[in-house]
Amino acid sequence: MINYTMTLSIILFIFGACIGSFLNVCIFRIPIKKSIVFPGSFCPGCKKSIPFYCNIPIVSYIVLQGRCKYCKTHISLRYPLIELLTAVFTVFLFFNFGLTSSMFFWLGFVCVLIVVSFIDFDHQIIPDVISIPGIFIFASSAFFIPEMSIIDVLIGIFAGGGVLYAIAFVYFTIRKKQGMGGGDIKLLAMIGAAMGVKGVLFTLFTGSLFGTIAGIFSIFLTKTGDRHFKIPFGPYLSAGAVLYIFYGDQMIQWYIQRMAY
Repeated sequence: MINYTMTLSIILFIFGACIGSFLNVCIFRIPIKKSIVFPGSFCPGCKKSIPFYCNIPIVSYIVLQGRCKYCKTHISLRYPLIELLTAVFTVFLFFNFGLTSSMFFWLGFVCVLIVVSFIDFDHQIIPDVISIPGIFIFASSAFFIPEMSIIDVLIGIFAGGGVLYAIAFVYFTIRKKQGMGGGDIKLLAMIGAAMGVKGVLFTLFTGSLFGTIAGIFSIFLTKTGDRHFKIPFGPYLSAGAVLYIFYGDQMIQWYIQRMAY
């Protein structure tokens, strides 16, 4: 049994790393409205196509010492890190949900969150081409996640989109300027489709906490003193959603027990 589990974990790690390689393509090309299918992978420096043996997830980066085979242009460390991150999440999901439909549903969801997070970090946008189809795709949670129903999905979508829309509306009414992008609203609606209202509230709370901490550190590290610079919220919402997948119920129960004393 142990050998079977270990072998399957290795296979899923490799599978996840390959998915991570594709996510890198999505992160780079979607914001600039380029096809994620054609052309194949190429060096951003010399534009030469990357042969398959130089495009093995994680391994090729190490063998080539982080440089293009042809022009020796430095390749960002982020590429193998995203491949590694996706591989690790794939294995973690396997250990949490087994080789089930729920595992593959959450894997697809986590992959979308990874793409959203890095695009938001780079460009401070969450493309509609990801979030809007994502709402409909992850509304299928009622068929893959035992605790979800069609009613939970609908309430989750309206709660996710509605809460952030209300916050943005109030902020704009008071400050007369945008405080939150429409992409964040659609992202939380997508999260609601996958997780329901409980997941929305958990994600919003933890995401806000993560974002606040990151903002404080950014002000401290940059020493600009600017307390009004824009912080992408998508990555922190995504982090909260991923945390909910693995530990949400346990953390909620722990909190309720602490409040009872």
